[in-house]
Amino acid sequence: MQLLFCSSNLNKTKEIQHKVGVSIQIKNLLDLGFTGEIPENANTFEGNALLKAQFGFDKFGTACFSDDSGLEVEALNKEPGVYSARYAGEPKSDERNMEKLLLNLKGIQRREACFKTVLIYIDAHGKKHIFEGRVDGIIINEKRGSHGFGYDPVFVPNGFDKTFAEMNLEEKSKLSHRARAIEKFIHFLNEQSM
Repeated sequence: MQLLFCSSNLNKTKEIQHKVGVSIQIKNLLDLGFTGEIPENANTFEGNALLKAQFGFDKFGTACFSDDSGLEVEALNKEPGVYSARYAGEPKSDERNMEKLLLNLKGIQRREACFKTVLIYIDAHGKKHIFEGRVDGIIINEKRGSHGFGYDPVFVPNGFDKTFAEMNLEEKSKLSHRARAIEKFIHFLNEQSM
């Protein structure tokens, strides 16, 4: 089975492919020769995921899925939220985003946060299906680790003593927000094929 992931993000594609295994081949927009930007101007994760999935469905006429993910920090009124990728402005920069986050949290003791993913799948008939994933944790004071992307170097999930960036792909894919949404999605696909 082959599925179109409406994204050009190679890190996300790699994570998702690792999670779904060999039975499903994940193709992204770059694989189809699309290098443009899809507007993400909704004010919710669900809204942005839907914009991307609908774009892929309309442009390529095939079942496809997309996600929108972000970090919500309790002490910052759930910032950066849907603006996670562009928290420090354009052009997008993981480094600058983390610097801004740590600066905004300076002197704050309570650092509870969560990563959220909303995944939307549009099937071949145009019907929309929504899957969500979440992982709770804390934001630490300094960056640690060299794996992952985004805010991974400053996020420690609850029950662990290392950041997502200190985990290998195998470890992260067992508990990440995206992994949890993908698990629900795979379960749904398996039920549909029975």
